Amino acid sequence: MPRDLAYYETNKKVEKLSSKLLENAVIDKNLYTKYDVKRGLRDVDGKGVLTGLTDISEILQNKVVDGKTVPIDGQLYYRGYNVEDIVAGFVADNRFGFEETTYLLLFGKMPTAQELEDFKGIIGSYRALPTNFVRDVVMKAPSDDMMNTLARSVLTLYCYDSNPNDISIENVLRQCLQLIAVFPQLAVYGYQAYNHYLRNQSLYIHVPEPTLSTAEVILKLLRPDQKYTDLEAKVLDMALVLHAEHGGGNNSTFTTHVVTSSGTDTYSAISAALCSLKGPKHGGANVQVSRMFEDLKINVKDWTDEEEISNYLANILDKKAFDRSGLIYGVGHAVYSISDPRAMILKGAVGKLAKAKGLDDEYKLYQNVEKLAPLVIAEKKKMYKGVSVNVDFYSGFIYHMLNLPAELYTPLFAIARIAGWSAHRMEELVNGNKIIRPAYMSIAEHKEYKKLSDR
Repeated sequence: MPRDLAYYETNKKVEKLSSKLLENAVIDKNLYTKYDVKRGLRDVDGKGVLTGLTDISEILQNKVVDGKTVPIDGQLYYRGYNVEDIVAGFVADNRFGFEETTYLLLFGKMPTAQELEDFKGIIGSYRALPTNFVRDVVMKAPSDDMMNTLARSVLTLYCYDSNPNDISIENVLRQCLQLIAVFPQLAVYGYQAYNHYLRNQSLYIHVPEPTLSTAEVILKLLRPDQKYTDLEAKVLDMALVLHAEHGGGNNSTFTTHVVTSSGTDTYSAISAALCSLKGPKHGGANVQVSRMFEDLKINVKDWTDEEEISNYLANILDKKAFDRSGLIYGVGHAVYSISDPRAMILKGAVGKLAKAKGLDDEYKLYQNVEKLAPLVIAEKKKMYKGVSVNVDFYSGFIYHMLNLPAELYTPLFAIARIAGWSAHRMEELVNGNKIIRPAYMSIAEHKEYKKLSDR
């Protein structure tokens, strides 16, 4: 939009109005305690308030021993199957696992060999975007934010659907499978448009091969020479599997349930989930992990010196280092305390990829931070709850080693999580019969209305 003098003058007026807004927007924090408000839908101990039931996944972080709840190493289950066993299964067979995991999340059972082949065939046949969609939608309005680009593309696909508003399970399943199939193209093509039009780089629009796995499609579409190693694709595939689902209570999945409960269309529900995932407190954390480590590598001269690393981490907590937020990104989780199983699974794959890339020293640096950060946090914050690295800690390093642009880190999360969102959308449609509408208590005083001339 044109930005003349009047535009900037209007902005100045808005800035003045914002101060008035702030004067009347603040709520006394003591009132939340007085009325027992579960802020963030969490109890005082951080445990999520029970708002629904799900058969899709389960997170275990503690168990009851002698009547007391004690923390345990985190465990994650997809449809009753331990994720560690799922990953171990396809790794032992030296095959890709994301498509199998997607089938499991959607249909509640492990596919047979034939069912898996048929399912992969369906996904492959849905890889193609509508005619001229890339030219007319993706290329026409490039953005430096791929999550916004992705959300816009998903909303626009509504216009290309001959039956967009039908929320029957049969139709929603078709829509979800199509979105699962095209998410890699939407994300990568959006990045290619940004890279070309806003960064003046060469433009590459490769066509996905329907027989390739999702991980292979991503790497093939992104790289100018379309080449990748089997190890690279398999490690990326594992990351997709571990990001595919994480319970109904995470912000973006809960958003999916909330928006779905209103009876709206699939494209609106999924775009809402994307907007939630974009937030730095949710899916955007993996980018911050990578940026933090880049800053660490500059400011810590000896990557093997634990004291120097600990001092840097302490400075982060004291808001003296990196982004001055006081947060060590990739460390700590809302649910897990002793360990995040996804991070533990990824760690082994990260070591193999680091060795293949000649980045052993950098991998050891990550290991040192993984060991030292909980100790520094415990000392500085006087925390009684355990803290450990989360999945973002190592996934960012994987993407870095794969030479993936930082702009695609969070979209990669979305490419995986669309599987879980789809399963939860259909679970809500099947089981939910009420719009989700939590209560808010008004604390506003009643006031006497005065005519404009008397104010």
